[in-house]
Amino acid sequence: MSATLPPVVEMERARSRRDVSYDGIFFLGVRTTGVFCRPSCTSRRALARNIEYFPSAHDALIAGYRACKRCRPLELKDGPPLWVRNLIDRVQQSPQQRVTDRTLRSMSLSPVMVRRWFTRHYGMTFHAFARSSRIGVAFDRIKRGDKLDRVVLDHGYESHSGFREAFGRILEQSPGSARDGARVAVTWIDSPVGPLLAGATDDGICFLEFSDRQRLEEQVASLRKCVGGAVVPAPHPQLEALREQLREYFAGARREFDVPLVYPGTDFQIRVWNQLLRIPYGETRSYEDVALALGDRHAVRAVGTANGSNRIAIVIPCHRVVNKSGKLGGYGGGLWRKQILLDLERGQRQLG
Repeated sequence: MSATLPPVVEMERARSRRDVSYDGIFFLGVRTTGVFCRPSCTSRRALARNIEYFPSAHDALIAGYRACKRCRPLELKDGPPLWVRNLIDRVQQSPQQRVTDRTLRSMSLSPVMVRRWFTRHYGMTFHAFARSSRIGVAFDRIKRGDKLDRVVLDHGYESHSGFREAFGRILEQSPGSARDGARVAVTWIDSPVGPLLAGATDDGICFLEFSDRQRLEEQVASLRKCVGGAVVPAPHPQLEALREQLREYFAGARREFDVPLVYPGTDFQIRVWNQLLRIPYGETRSYEDVALALGDRHAVRAVGTANGSNRIAIVIPCHRVVNKSGKLGGYGGGLWRKQILLDLERGQRQLG
């Protein structure tokens, strides 16, 4: 069992209360029915001895459980839980105000639970999220030409040195360089196959990954290195365009994405990713097909590695690459997601 799970006593208490604030923190499988649910599921409660806990829907599926038809644990169509939305709204509306653990407790929220949720879905703790959001807003104001003194005061910093230290720690650059600096704005996008973490620069979308992936933090760190800027939770027009196009895609109303893309990599990786973009909607190619299209039939293994290194899931359709035998092969987001995406594109499944 994953160490990221809350203590069993805490999960049992949340399950008995059908506590919606724990949705996304853990999932529970019922051995007697073979079904897994959210903690808030209103189905008849099973005996504790028949319950198995999982840190993600993916883990429950791998263990052989099927999704509950009542609480639909694979479908987060309502977005984050209300308590998460309230916290995010509070940070974005008043970035200069600090939200401490004491503040969280006054809102009847467990700081430990909040930290776990944000770490799982955003790859950072809530306090890191709040600091990054505050600095992100300051970054935009400096880029627009606002005077540094006013930005420092407006965002709750008592001194220039404190602001510069926080700015450098999060954005990995000095405030004075912000007017020409780069950064990746990230946001959370819900989808019928689970939450997605999306990132964009002013040049285009550079990151889209399922946020329950075990390698998410590694991917974000790699993204920061490739793009050469910091990763900061913030709104961005490119992200809003992506959100709408993904909604259309899952509803079956869009076959091609036209958001601009940024995908730095080695020459070979970029050639592979460009080839993936040429695979038509509703069709698949084998790893060997991609290697042959690149002019090197012996590069099948290298194609598989580059395919797995794709940072922009769905839009750069690595899910359309399968084994020569027709079997699904691998997929970083989980084979169950790969099957759903292929079924959607073949008209065999409706998600919208």
